[in-house]
Amino acid sequence: MTRRSNIAVWMSAAALAAVACGTSAGQPNSTGPANTTGPGYPYTAPPQAQAVPSQPLRRDQVSVVLAALKEAETHGFRAGEFYPANLEAEVYAADPTFHAQGDALLRTMIIRYARAQHGLRITNWPKNWAMKPAPYDAENDFNLAVQQDRVAQWIDSLPPPFDRYRLLRTALARYKAIVAAGGWPTIDGGPELKPGAAGPRVAALRQRLMVEEPTLNLDTTSDQFDDTLTDAVKYYQRRNGFDTTGKVDTLTLESLNVAAQSRVLQIVANMERWRWEPRLWPASRIEVNIAAAEMTLFEENALSLEMRAAPGRPDDQTPLLTSQIDSIVLNPPWNVPSTIAEKEYYPKEAAHPGYLAAHGFRFIDTPDGGHRLQQKSGAKSALGQIKFDFPNPFAVYLHDTPSHKAFGQDARDVSHGCVRLERPFDLADKLFTGDETWTPDRIQDAVQDGKTQRVQLERPMPVFLMYWTVYPDVKGRMDFRNDIYDWDSQLLGLIAASR
Repeated sequence: MTRRSNIAVWMSAAALAAVACGTSAGQPNSTGPANTTGPGYPYTAPPQAQAVPSQPLRRDQVSVVLAALKEAETHGFRAGEFYPANLEAEVYAADPTFHAQGDALLRTMIIRYARAQHGLRITNWPKNWAMKPAPYDAENDFNLAVQQDRVAQWIDSLPPPFDRYRLLRTALARYKAIVAAGGWPTIDGGPELKPGAAGPRVAALRQRLMVEEPTLNLDTTSDQFDDTLTDAVKYYQRRNGFDTTGKVDTLTLESLNVAAQSRVLQIVANMERWRWEPRLWPASRIEVNIAAAEMTLFEENALSLEMRAAPGRPDDQTPLLTSQIDSIVLNPPWNVPSTIAEKEYYPKEAAHPGYLAAHGFRFIDTPDGGHRLQQKSGAKSALGQIKFDFPNPFAVYLHDTPSHKAFGQDARDVSHGCVRLERPFDLADKLFTGDETWTPDRIQDAVQDGKTQRVQLERPMPVFLMYWTVYPDVKGRMDFRNDIYDWDSQLLGLIAASR
């Protein structure tokens, strides 16, 4: 992304509507902000609770804590991360000195575990990961749980309280079992596999699909690409975000040959991101899954609208953040970030004089005495006819687009950092529900009028820009997506460095 220009005041209604999209790959500062704007954001820490002194653990409480630390691996943590080899021996040692050491070590481990369950293992945050976990005093919370004799309940409350997290945990156990049993076979390269094909590669395909999804009920002794196998391939493609052709093309083959252990690590990375989410979500909200290039609207926790989206490309990453949509701009012009202008549009003008004028671009003055490139609103505007604004330090937003080609593709990470929507007016109609002034007809009339205008929402809508490369479908089965920004790998590296 490119860095947002510092415009101290807006020059006109058009300028007000034309905030630059995709600023500096989501890099406003060295660490990125904490949870950004929106309901309850930025995060305001609750009043500091009075310090609770530690007190000795009863033997039954010790057992509960040890059991929790033993099963930490089922939450995607490293084996032994909170359960050193000497822990149990020292905790139950008869020698008072060793026992005291064991008690101190046990407390250290459970506090470290509690912090980890709240997403606090990472300290060196990438700049465009602006959705961060809230502060959490694990030590005081643990001491209070001991004092109130609710250690077991406190431990149960530590993981993220989301169904999707719990389903990921279940999937983690299943994929680990697949790894332990030897994983799945790889399929040799070669021509596209399609109905009518036969041979060892088809037999390997059958075995590969059955290892991951036994409910497909494929005959693993057959080497024929029949209708049943075609349906199984379509099922796999649907779960992995590919066109459901029923043919094993290059992309499908690459996905099939991702090792089971890599899927385990992918699940672990996504479980970690759930620990960054606010523990209490608004019942009505917009979720954008950057990795899946999808937008979903929930109203009172019920699915209300979903559509394809086009987030930023790998060099112009859409940031992780949470905010709330507070206004909608009709007929928005586009203030072109200077780096985009220099990289893309000035060379086009040099190669084809008159290109800028033909595509609705013009130069406008800025308060500092300079000028910048702006694309006028209209049919050719890169922002289309409508955009959805929400406060954030990256100057990104959701918007329409005059080109819908990307929405017909599997890979839709094509924008400069903002998120393009497949059916933005459907979303606008939902957000204006109950507003007697801004009816669907009134919105269309205003768009046809051509005038740029900003409309404040009576009820701002929380919006979450997230990055899920593994997530459950409506039946609890895991859908996988490519790690388009390499954020899974980056996150796993940061976790490993936190030891």
